[in-house]
Amino acid sequence: QIELAESGGGVVQHGGSLRLSCAALGNNFSLYRMSWYRQTPGKQRELVARVHPDASTNYADSVKARFTISRDNLKNMVYLQMNNLRPEDTAVYYCNAYDLIIHQDYWGQGTQVTVSS
Repeated sequence: QIELAESGGGVVQHGGSLRLSCAALGNNFSLYRMSWYRQTPGKQRELVARVHPDASTNYADSVKARFTISRDNLKNMVYLQMNNLRPEDTAVYYCNAYDLIIHQDYWGQGTQVTVSS
């Protein structure tokens, strides 16, 4: 069992930066695959970035070279550094933890990111 809480969302201008944080409460954080997803009204939630237990990462094509995901296993934290933000990045961003042993997903409540043009 793990609980997630996102923070760091807000309103930023086109070309600006934001850093999202996800605090995890639970045991064995280092064993979870951690991801950031985003969702806009009427659309499916989409994967933005992922960091595996071995620290390898994956990114959606739309955010490569602009976003960076990282994790701090000592602090039970995951971060998403977002640079050169575009209006199309506007969405609710969700932190996700996936237990690779029991194949269970956990979600945070989400944080709104709005990029003005």
